[in-house]
Parts: sequence; structure tokens; C-alpha cells
Amino acid sequence: MLDSNSGCLGDTQFCFRFRRSPGRKVSLCCFLDQLDRDLPVYLKKDSAYYYGYVYFRQVRDKSLKRGYFQKSLVLISKLPYVHLFRTMLKQIAPEYFEKSEAFLEAVCSDIDHWPPPVPGKVLQLPIMGLIMKLRIPTYRDKPGTTPIVQNMHQADAHISMALPTVHEVDLFRCFCPVFFHIQMLWELVLLGEPLVVMAPSPAESSETVLALVSCISPLKYCSDFRPYFTIHDSEFKEYTTRTQAPPSVILGVTNPFFAKTLQHWPHIIRIGDIKLPGEVPKQVKVKKLKNLKTLDSKPGVYTSYKPYLNKDEEIIKQLQKGVQQKRPTEAQSVILRRYFLELTESFIIPLERYVASLMPLQKCISPWKSPPQLRQFSQDDFMKTLEKAGPQLTSGLKGDWIGLYRHFLKSPNFDGWFRSRQKEMTQKLEALHLEALCNENLVFWSQKHTEVETVDLVLKLKNKLLQADREHLPVKTDTLKKLQTHINDIILAMPDDLQDILLKTGTT
Repeated sequence: MLDSNSGCLGDTQFCFRFRRSPGRKVSLCCFLDQLDRDLPVYLKKDSAYYYGYVYFRQVRDKSLKRGYFQKSLVLISKLPYVHLFRTMLKQIAPEYFEKSEAFLEAVCSDIDHWPPPVPGKVLQLPIMGLIMKLRIPTYRDKPGTTPIVQNMHQADAHISMALPTVHEVDLFRCFCPVFFHIQMLWELVLLGEPLVVMAPSPAESSETVLALVSCISPLKYCSDFRPYFTIHDSEFKEYTTRTQAPPSVILGVTNPFFAKTLQHWPHIIRIGDIKLPGEVPKQVKVKKLKNLKTLDSKPGVYTSYKPYLNKDEEIIKQLQKGVQQKRPTEAQSVILRRYFLELTESFIIPLERYVASLMPLQKCISPWKSPPQLRQFSQDDFMKTLEKAGPQLTSGLKGDWIGLYRHFLKSPNFDGWFRSRQKEMTQKLEALHLEALCNENLVFWSQKHTEVETVDLVLKLKNKLLQADREHLPVKTDTLKKLQTHINDIILAMPDDLQDILLKTGTT
């Protein structure tokens, strides 16, 4: 049910996000982990959270004691495929409200026959007589491009619906109420600043939070975010306490109670009803936090934050022109998404370039030593690179880029991004070390060393193979086969009693 009497008559769709209970095992986790490898970083599942996708109906009914018929259908998933599940619920929820539980059982039976959600494959998903055709993105896709799933080819006469995306929201529609502040909001999200979205309904709340999180793509937003947060959430006290600074989180709320409870938060976005823009939005200044007293306060951004970068007037003019020319909101969203993408890439490329320089040279990798360590990240060394290889190479925006980087390096988003890059490069070093071992004549080496040393080598090589499989190291299949052949050849050259032991060791 909704958190407040927001007057949402009719049908409403929204989503929420909640923490998984610690210690609970999820049978699908291992399977989803395998698929996770091929997803873009911003679509990878977060093992600590679930998404709830809701279709809610509220209509007047005098025959009921409360005077209203209220019912929700909620789909729980670990997958952040907002558009897919929204489309699916739109197809099944209205019928479910009219029919019995048997209808829901038939829906579940259809879902049980869905193919695995493999990234990069065009999937056809049957649902109650319809077939949804879609493609889940992969990390190999060029950022900012969406391979089109063509609709209704002759061979696909049975396809009822082709989904252009599985996860994207209508970016321009969501940002329209805060049209002139998009660049400042991008900075706030990038820096992991505490943000509250106060909206008139769960639909506006959840869509705006999802739009904010997506605006720094292809970077992953690494803090918590709640598209629809209520007084009943288990983290209510944790997130509303005044005894400590607000956490790095984006909250979407509708209950007027939050206007008072979260008044101490540093950045608050107040939005009115989101409508398809038919006129050019008016220039609205950033408002002071002391002016936000109730949820009835005027729409706008309430903050004392001073952006690091100068405002990009070109994107504002381009989108304003689109409104005047009645450009479709989908086209406006494409322009806005490309703008955010180019801004984020201009910001992150210097970091990518510097972090790549921390990788040891390939000539430093010896098969007879442990893989070398990555060099330490030095903020001072990174800052020195910006003078000649900074964002000015790809962006014309002026401003305090150095200050923005210093702030970002203290944020959860940098921590998450750097950990991910560190893991990738460490795995690359392990893979190069495996290749170096495969290129050695290991049988000849074993003949020159003692049995104890040879047994130690075999055990280490077996552990390497297990590690490659467990951690999905970026190693060619031929390399792994070659290493297994080396192991077998070494074992076969050893005494029979050792052969039996070594063949059984490390096989599980």
C-alpha cells in the first residue's frame, strides 16, 4: 500500500528497493553470478538488495467498508530491469485484479519457461498469450548505444511487443521539473551526496530516483538508493536520525512527514506532477534550504551546494529548442542521455588512464615468482597528470575540475569504481602469470628438481586452475588445457605411489 494519502486514484506503477535479510541463501545467486560477468557494471546485481516492482490499483467502491478497492501486485527480483518488469506488470496486473489466483499461477508457469536472462542474446519471453522480445545489454556494447530489437519482421509474426530497453527510464520527462539544474544534480550524484526527492506520488518518486542514479552511467552508483522510501522501511530510523550526518543515499519519498524529518538533509529536490512537457520550462533559481518547510513548498532544488563546473548553456538551449519544436520526449531523452554520458566519460577517462599506468609491465611477470602487485594509487601523482591529460581533452566545460576530482576521490563512487578496476587488473595479472607458466617447459623443470619441489609445483598449478575457474579469470580455454596437460605430464613422470596421490589431490 502507499505511504501517504496521495490521492492516487486509478492505476499506479512504481518500484522500491530493500535490503536482503543477512544470512539468507538464494538458490539463484550462483547462476546469476555467471550471467553477471557479461553485464555492464551499472546493471550488475547487488547481492545485498532486492527490487520490488509494483502495480497498484485504487478505485472508489461504496460496497467496501473503507469506500475504496485497493490492491497491489508486486514482483520481487534481484534484477534492475525496470522497463521490462513495468511492461510485464502492465500486461498481467489488470487481468489479475479481475480474475482469481489461478490466473497468477498461469503467469508463473509462463515465467518458468522463460530462457535464462543471458546478456547480448535476443530473448523471446511468453506471457499470457503475448511474447515480449528484448535484448539485455553486455559490457561489450558501446556506451550510449542500444542495439535495436526490430519489431514485427515477417519471420516474427508472433511477436507481440519489442522492448527498446530493459532498464532505462524516460530521462527527459523525469528531469523536466528540475530542467535548469541537471548539471548540478549530475555533480551531486557523482559525488555520492545525500539527496532527497520529495514527490506527489510513488511513480514520480521512483522514476526520478532511478533517473538520478542512471545519469552517471557508465559509472555505477555505489551508494544506497531507495526509489520509494516510507516510514515503514527498516532503515527509517537509520536514515532520518539527526545525531549524525545524513548518509550517502538517494531517497524518494511522498509522505509529508518527511518534509520535517529530513529538513536537515543538505540537498532536497521537490517536484510537482510530472507531465509531458508542452512548453519551455521557466528558469528557476536554486532555493535555500530554510525555505523548505512543508511538502507543499514550491517545486525546485533546495541546497546551498555550489557546483564545481560552469553551467553548460548549450544543452539547455538544445533541449529548450526541442520543446518548442515539439520534439518527441524519447528523442529529448536520447540527447540528455548522450550529454550525461559524454560528461561522465570526460571525467572518468583521465582516471582510467592513470590507473592503467599502475599496472606492472608484462616483462616483470616471471613464471617462477608470484604475480607482481599493482602500484599504489597516489592522489598527488594523479592530479599532476591532469594538466596535460585532463578532461579538457574531451570536454569544453570550464570550472574547478581539480576540486571536483578531489571531492570525488573521497566518495563511495570512487571507492566502488577503484575496487572494481583493481580487481580487473589483479585478475589480468593472474591470467598473464598463467600464460607465462604455460610457455615454460615444466616437465624439463621437474626433472631438474627434487620430488618435494615437483609435488609443490603440481599443487600450486592445480590451485591456479581452480582459481581461474572460481574467479572467472580472463584466460583463454587453450591456455587452461595446456596447463592441465603440463600437470598430467609431470605427474606421469613421477613414481606410481605419488601419481595416485597427486591425481586425486585438488580435483574438487
